[in-house]
Amino acid sequence: MPCPTGSARPRGRRNKNVRRSYRPVMSRAHNKSPAVAAALDALDAGVSPEAATLRDAVRALLTDLAKRAPGRSVEVRVPPYGAVQCIPGPRHTRGTPSNVVETDGVTWVLLATGRLAWADALAAGKIKASGNRADLSSYLP
Repeated sequence: MPCPTGSARPRGRRNKNVRRSYRPVMSRAHNKSPAVAAALDALDAGVSPEAATLRDAVRALLTDLAKRAPGRSVEVRVPPYGAVQCIPGPRHTRGTPSNVVETDGVTWVLLATGRLAWADALAAGKIKASGNRADLSSYLP
């Protein structure tokens, strides 16, 4: 039945050009951040970096990797600090991705700053890498 006023039922307006992410905004830091420098200084001194410093350094380096290698075919996890999807190629949409790299915070800082080689970390069992695209050696210094 038509509306008595002759106009259609009002609908909510949506701007199709605005995309909203369900993910939290990650800091825009880069590998020259003070957190990375502080974490490396602590590691050079032979002590573990503070948890907040290590967290910020890991997130800055993960963000840097995602910028250098945009894509969604590999998920790099550094629990409990963060995870990113990167590397061009086919992306996964549901469930556990087929290409996963997982490591701890200190190992990730050393890998991402070039102080530890990918092959050495893999041989020592410090990295869990699964999938045919899970080799990050060409994206790390």
